[in-house]
Amino acid sequence: MNISFDNTENAFAYKSDKELKGAKFLFSTMGFSWFVQIGTRLTPFIMKTGLPVHGLIRKTIFKQFVGGETLEETAAVGETLGKYGVQVILDYGVEGKEGEDNYDKATDQFIRVVNYAATQTNIPFISIKITGLARFGLLQTLDEAPRLRSGIHDHEEEVAEWDRVRERMYTICEVASEKNIGVLIDAEESWIQDPVDRLSMEMMEIFNKEKVIVYNTIQLYRHDRLHFLRISHQIAKQQGFKLGMKLVRGAYMEKERERAYDKGYKSPIQPDKAATDHDYDESVTYCIENINDISVIVASHNDESNLLAARLLDEKGLPHNHPHVHFSQLYGMSDNITFNLAKEGLNVSKYLPFGPIRDVIPYLMRRAQENSSVSGQTGRELSLIKKELARRKS
Repeated sequence: MNISFDNTENAFAYKSDKELKGAKFLFSTMGFSWFVQIGTRLTPFIMKTGLPVHGLIRKTIFKQFVGGETLEETAAVGETLGKYGVQVILDYGVEGKEGEDNYDKATDQFIRVVNYAATQTNIPFISIKITGLARFGLLQTLDEAPRLRSGIHDHEEEVAEWDRVRERMYTICEVASEKNIGVLIDAEESWIQDPVDRLSMEMMEIFNKEKVIVYNTIQLYRHDRLHFLRISHQIAKQQGFKLGMKLVRGAYMEKERERAYDKGYKSPIQPDKAATDHDYDESVTYCIENINDISVIVASHNDESNLLAARLLDEKGLPHNHPHVHFSQLYGMSDNITFNLAKEGLNVSKYLPFGPIRDVIPYLMRRAQENSSVSGQTGRELSLIKKELARRKS
């Protein structure tokens, strides 16, 4: 295997000079943290006022990180990625809409996404946030009170509410199982994660008997998640189903630390990045060592973690396109990893959100903040883009 994540010719072959220059401008802007801080606070407000910023957002940050406003608009992006051996994880990126009607509409939309994915050759997965199907407060109540998790309590309204959440999830997974499309359940904040984990395991027990349809997500910036992975594997073996796991480093670090400090409990976050990296790579190794009954998605923008997974496949004499090992990066980021993995014949995808601009603003603001705050992220993207533009010019 001869993977080089410095190969920008492979990384950006799918982008025109104009598109690369647009990305260069965007990441250059994100390099100013003060600008990002102001922008992420003002943009949601400006969108609500009706000021004509829709077009500007569409041409810049939306174009970089989102597949389109509708499912149909993602088709062109998916087709382009497919030409380079890159698959797609479709994500209906609408967040923060509460109310039973909205949850039912989201369920219908997820089913529509599953059915669409089944008609395409390079969309093996869809992604779901349980907070798109359930009230945040309900999840927090369930997380805080063990008696509620067992179902033994006298709040009939909440029992019925949780039953509706389970029914929505079951309906989506049932269609996905029939269509052979994987369902990736996103991780949430630690104080609502427990019911999400339990629902994920419940769906796996039903739908992962013969093959892996349902995947849970673990955030390895939490110090308890490597242990959770091992426990989940033991439960899966005991209950006779296959485990599906998506491995990420995590997305809520500052929020987690602030809440732990404010409420006076021990932070669930690792003491440092080295500890996170250690647990992430241990998790990758554990999953590939148990490849017969674990399907893993290495969802990482870290060079070393991706190389580790690829190297383990080689060391074990496993094919690069082994059906139980998949790699993934966010659309608009780390093309140097995605396209160079694909060039070596590994299963790799882009996580591709779609939805009306107004509705995907929370997702876009996270991408802006992440690129501004993650050490070296913006600089790395920018340097690779500049390198490729210089190569093309020469």
